[in-house]
Amino acid sequence: MKNKDYINMIDSACDYIRSRTDKIPQVSIILGSGLGPLADEIENPVVIDYADIPYFPVSTVAGHAGKLVYGSISGKYVLAMKGRFHYYEGNDMSTVTLPVRVFKKMGIENIIITNAAGGLGDSLNPGDIMIIKDHISLFCPSPLRGENLDEFGPRFPDMTNVYSQKLSELAAECGKRLDIPLKSGVYSFFPGPRYESPADIRALKILGADATGMSTVPEAIVARHCGMNILGLSLITNKAAGLSGNALAHDEVVAIAKLAEKNMVSLVKDIVKDL
Repeated sequence: MKNKDYINMIDSACDYIRSRTDKIPQVSIILGSGLGPLADEIENPVVIDYADIPYFPVSTVAGHAGKLVYGSISGKYVLAMKGRFHYYEGNDMSTVTLPVRVFKKMGIENIIITNAAGGLGDSLNPGDIMIIKDHISLFCPSPLRGENLDEFGPRFPDMTNVYSQKLSELAAECGKRLDIPLKSGVYSFFPGPRYESPADIRALKILGADATGMSTVPEAIVARHCGMNILGLSLITNKAAGLSGNALAHDEVVAIAKLAEKNMVSLVKDIVKDL
């Protein structure tokens, strides 16, 4: 796809969303599997179906409602994706990361990216929340491949500090205040749509991964390219393959996310309040 065509797609989506909102949100939030209920906490919501936004695909995954919700949380204006686009759904990376570039075009500087993930670390158990301190992108097709979008960022963006230390420290402070135990670790992208094999998990542990999932890294790379402030949060929904002895199933992932959603909702609300 030519850059001009892609920029037109970004502009068209941006213009439509702006026509439905009257203020620039202070933070955008991408909600992962089973985490959609956070959007229900948004006050005076304006709900936009993805199908109505130019060039936004419709999410096909259970637990992803496919709606953009605009409104306020604790007096701060937010724009939340209730469901995301995945590479494994057949989308190319330009589509997976389109919303991030739209958010940047709208003038949003902060982004919170959440996901449901499998835990690799011995200390990570279902229901835990992990602040993402770094990621492994070796298995992620680069969303920056092709001609650079110069108006968003440089050709070779630095990935030393993808996730904002300031926002991570804020999340940790909010966790302490709310008495929600938080872990910290490295998240690894896996393309899906199958779960990792036990051998995959052993390899990822050797590489230094603490959790793994099928999202977040593409969006984080593009947000970093755009110069956005990024906070990554993983809700651990299961022990990764080979660590528990049980087969993995998506409905169980969504079920665990639902059980733990209260803590995630409380945490993100408190983070937004203190931004």
